[in-house]
Amino acid sequence: DTDRSRGLGDVYKRQERDDSSMKIPKRIAQALINSLKGGVVPRVGLPYVTVGRKDEIDALLRDVDIIADGGASFRFIVGKYGSGKSFLLQTIRNYVMAKNFVVVDADPSPERRLQGTRGQGLATYKELIRNMSTKTKPEGGALPLILDRWISSVQQEVMASSGLGVTDPGLAPLVEKRISAVIGALNEMVHGFDFARLLTLYYKAHCAGDDETKAKVLKWFRGEYATKTEARQELGVNIVITDDDWYEYLKLFACFLKQAGYAGMLILIDELVNIYKIPNAITRQYNYEKILTMYNDAMQGKARYLGFILCGTPQCMEDPRRGVYSYEALRSRLAEGHFAGEHKDLLSPVIRLQPLTYEEMLILTEKLADIHAGLYDYSQIVTQQDMVDFIEIEFGRIGADTHITPREVIRDFIEVLDIVYQNPGISVRGLLGSDQFRYAQNAVKEEQTDDSLAEFEL
Repeated sequence: DTDRSRGLGDVYKRQERDDSSMKIPKRIAQALINSLKGGVVPRVGLPYVTVGRKDEIDALLRDVDIIADGGASFRFIVGKYGSGKSFLLQTIRNYVMAKNFVVVDADPSPERRLQGTRGQGLATYKELIRNMSTKTKPEGGALPLILDRWISSVQQEVMASSGLGVTDPGLAPLVEKRISAVIGALNEMVHGFDFARLLTLYYKAHCAGDDETKAKVLKWFRGEYATKTEARQELGVNIVITDDDWYEYLKLFACFLKQAGYAGMLILIDELVNIYKIPNAITRQYNYEKILTMYNDAMQGKARYLGFILCGTPQCMEDPRRGVYSYEALRSRLAEGHFAGEHKDLLSPVIRLQPLTYEEMLILTEKLADIHAGLYDYSQIVTQQDMVDFIEIEFGRIGADTHITPREVIRDFIEVLDIVYQNPGISVRGLLGSDQFRYAQNAVKEEQTDDSLAEFEL
């Protein structure tokens, strides 16, 4: 313990303080502290608290380059509750949006599945489109902005190449010709003709200032038409997005977005454990079959400019009775080979998150202490030795090596900061040594029960 403490102290002294010395806006600091204390991933400010996971991030960013070049990728991120899956997912989300990608994300639930008989698959599609995000609209709902920006960019390109002005009557035919060329590439894809037809309707409504028709087209793209009759009456199209074919439209969107000037599209699906918890075995297998379809499309080059990242726990992946590996076609593709063992293979479809090291957790506590002090306008009250002592106590618990997660450590440390800040007479060392300080219970119960509800993940 003494050697470990000395080693952690040395790491602390060597750690660069550039990030922590940066002035963080209080709005972002408040969001960070509140989210982390509540056990959920913050949507903003992640670079201020990101530590470790360099190898995993590098591996996923290589996938991003492949997608931008016209390829596709498919990854599972596997880790215990609270191990950092959602945190890593959000980090990648923010990065790719900054690189001009469009991101769609959704969490499966009893109402949202990849395949269903009562609209659950379509509900997942609706959630994905509702959460469509770009660099300029990161909170979701970016579809109207994407379509309008696409039309405007085409108009600007035609004006630049032809020398025509906005009011010139010869501009509209040239723009329509360019629009037709862009969406014509979609016709060869499944449902591509109808998709292109709806894009044309949107363009004509945009030129005519017909906001009502634009709204109807957006409604169709969002999968909100319940019947073909309704779609035919309002738009003159005899097709709607359904439970069975919604995934084909995501592939169409990916190709269209590239034509519209974006780098590609990334699909993020968290909480895969909710597929694992589907009680009906046949329904579960249908959902795994949909995952297999996506995986095969990505690996065989049937999808372009499209990436998938799915997150789940080891149990929901490996359980031979209900997990992803219970579907033999997926198990044979995803299970580790004979040579992986204790070595990490970050080029495989499955990335297994390793626990953060003591040193990385120490650096994280330093960042949190600085953010907390800046948020509440007080001079730093936590010393280097306090942080070392805290990490020693957290990881000194019985079973900590296998069960403790970053979420637990973060919540405990923010609780320490809150208590010491509100009670100036209490020292950190005194609090850590007090019998009154109660540590958070281990969040990992997955070995004990098959039906425990998944928490929001950090």
